Amino acid sequence: MKICFIANVDFAMRHFILPLMRGALARGHEVVGLCAEGPLLDAPRAEGFRIEAMPMARSMNPLVQFKAYQAVRDFLKRENCDLVHAHMPISGLIGRAAARAAGVPRIAYTCHGFLFNQPGPWWRRSLALQLERAAGRITDIYLTVSEEEAADARRLGIHPEATAVLNGRAPAQFHPDPEARQMLRAELGAHPDDCVIIAVSRLVRHKGFPELLQAMEATPANARLWVVGERLASDHGEDMEPYFTRAAATLGPRLSRLGYRHDVARLLAAADVFCLPSHFEGLPMSVIEAMLTGLPVVATDIRGPREQVVSGETGLLVPPATVPPLAEALSRLATDAALRHRMGEAARMRALERFDEAKIIARTLDLLGL
Repeated sequence: MKICFIANVDFAMRHFILPLMRGALARGHEVVGLCAEGPLLDAPRAEGFRIEAMPMARSMNPLVQFKAYQAVRDFLKRENCDLVHAHMPISGLIGRAAARAAGVPRIAYTCHGFLFNQPGPWWRRSLALQLERAAGRITDIYLTVSEEEAADARRLGIHPEATAVLNGRAPAQFHPDPEARQMLRAELGAHPDDCVIIAVSRLVRHKGFPELLQAMEATPANARLWVVGERLASDHGEDMEPYFTRAAATLGPRLSRLGYRHDVARLLAAADVFCLPSHFEGLPMSVIEAMLTGLPVVATDIRGPREQVVSGETGLLVPPATVPPLAEALSRLATDAALRHRMGEAARMRALERFDEAKIIARTLDLLGL
């Protein structure tokens, strides 16, 4: 079969879709990917995958999206694909509509989070729900990365057979690594008694950075924060730089900004606690990576993370957009190495059982009929 995978930006194609493309190729299928051009497409292209650039944009501008729809539709008409598998909210809508117009025999979608579950004006959330319902009617195979999103899709009439497949990462890549821990802690100035809290995400408001940076001010002196990630060119919303400027002045050497890194697995192995205080999520890959590495996770009690973190066993859940409970959770772990170790071990066992990439990819491909 010839399969076309559609995503919005190069970040999503590389970090979320590429493992699925590898799995489909390994089963003997022809694979092509569509998304906006970007530097992170170097990895899939280096592996020999054909990635075609489309004018995708993370925007609600109808003219911009119509151009993307036309480009994807015309491509699919030329290529005679047997299956289109679309991802992410806006590119998912565009991809499925274009596939239907191009006469693609089977259309699949994986929901990585609903726009109507995100904060915003009522009209935008209502429009997002109606668009999801319309797209659901032309979707043959409807998948989600979280159980709650699948339940939402069924309950709200988006798709009667929405099925959760979860997310996964490779245990061979993300695992405890004593050598990397010793090397990177020395390189980044972390002492043996320091508790390194690591956050890995895009630098945007809804990832909870203002709360995290403020919470760090109330943590013990041995708590350090490593922030891994950058703001994408396509990201919208409030600039985080003023928050980081203030935090740098307050925390001093306890705050390290590491930017976009290709050695995230080694950085996680060098840390002691993972933190993701998001306001909304799908089923964050970063939490899975941290759990596989044996880190306790401090996250917010929202869709996605609460399916991953068993509060009190594999980490701690706190209310979103609030500082004191987050500071308390981080401080509790910073002052109790035995608790960190116990929760980290439990997190790793849970991740190996539920979020092993090979199992997730196999299940997804089976549901796609590949």
